[in-house]
Amino acid sequence: MEKARPASPASSNSVRVTNPGGSSPFVLTCDHASNFMPAEFGTLGLAAEDLSRHIAWDPGALPVARRMAQALDATLVETCISRLIIDCNRPLDAPDLVPPVSETTAIPGNGGLSAKQRAARVALSWQPFHDAIEHIVDARLARGQETRLVSVHSFTPVYKGSNRPWHIGIIHDEDRRLASPLVAALRRLAGVTVGVNEPYSPADRVYFTLERHARSRGLPCAMIEIRNDEISGEAGQRRWADLLTGIFSDLEPEEAKGSRPGAVGKSAQSAS
Repeated sequence: MEKARPASPASSNSVRVTNPGGSSPFVLTCDHASNFMPAEFGTLGLAAEDLSRHIAWDPGALPVARRMAQALDATLVETCISRLIIDCNRPLDAPDLVPPVSETTAIPGNGGLSAKQRAARVALSWQPFHDAIEHIVDARLARGQETRLVSVHSFTPVYKGSNRPWHIGIIHDEDRRLASPLVAALRRLAGVTVGVNEPYSPADRVYFTLERHARSRGLPCAMIEIRNDEISGEAGQRRWADLLTGIFSDLEPEEAKGSRPGAVGKSAQSAS
């Protein structure tokens, strides 16, 4: 599994857009792509090894998203700063926007922040990420290009002592236009256990990026969660990227059923 990257002069570049003019109808986001900590934050009081854990990012998600984007000729928008600094997949009023605790680990450097310090983190990472997605989507719609938004994440095999049996989960609210055919295709794969709104659901506050940029515009969307032991190495990353690329190449949204924006699901967990 990849290790935390050391500080570099590129630390001010908090968002990366790949292939902004992609011909695919899919726009991919990777909201927790990086565990990079800009030098001014140190390690937020954590041990260095903690920065390679899931609390700091979604291990394996970015290589999968990049390979998918390249194969599909899709646009990819990725974060370049750790979710421990600020979680770009949370609304600005979320209690875990700047998480004081992630899973069971206290984050000392996130305690007692002033409004000015929080605003600086928003400006550093959260705002550029969402501005980039908004610019991409608005430009596509202005030129009449079909647009479907998909976010790529990973999850831990064990969470607070509970084993998670799913190899992959598809997260959706009541708009199932993308989720239903995606789940159906995944369930046809031998030996793959598919979670539907597992291990998270929109009720867990993990659907913000899609709510903000897709649901608000009536665009088809879905969230992919891959168990991170499946994509801890290059072979697994390639396997899942290629499986998903094959599905997405033929994936067509179901007809809209008049759903409205909103959230459905089960009891809240934390950290998508």
